[in-house]
Amino acid sequence: MKAQDHDIKILNTLIETTLDSADGYKQAATNAKNPQYKDMFQRWATERRQVVDQLQGEVRSLGGDPEDDGSILAAGHRTFLNLRDKVTGSDDTSVIDEVERGEDFIKAKYEAALEDEELSAEVRQAVIQAYGSVKSGHDQARDLKRSVHRS
Repeated sequence: MKAQDHDIKILNTLIETTLDSADGYKQAATNAKNPQYKDMFQRWATERRQVVDQLQGEVRSLGGDPEDDGSILAAGHRTFLNLRDKVTGSDDTSVIDEVERGEDFIKAKYEAALEDEELSAEVRQAVIQAYGSVKSGHDQARDLKRSVHRS
């Protein structure tokens, strides 16, 4: 596999995961009862969409076709969560727990990409920049979960 193809594959995997994250935040905003959480999750969804736009630009600059849809697995997970919420009811604590769990997943995906020794220096820099936003979102979700569970 050519280095450029490898870079595109890694970027598209991150795009897919980041789209899943943005969709997850959108779903969290829909399910949250507290207007403050609704606004926060909507903001976070917008931030993730900006990361997607940046990574899609990188793929285009490499001559590739950027991913523009989330994963089938995530769509299935959201369907399951919707069903669970209809059966059990959803509260802000469970929504926040799901958000934080998703943040652990996306952070691990970016960290794995950064450990990839075949990633070109240029693409690694783009991933590092995107990871800064992901890491910040992860830490905010973690802190939110801690504060909610202390209450």
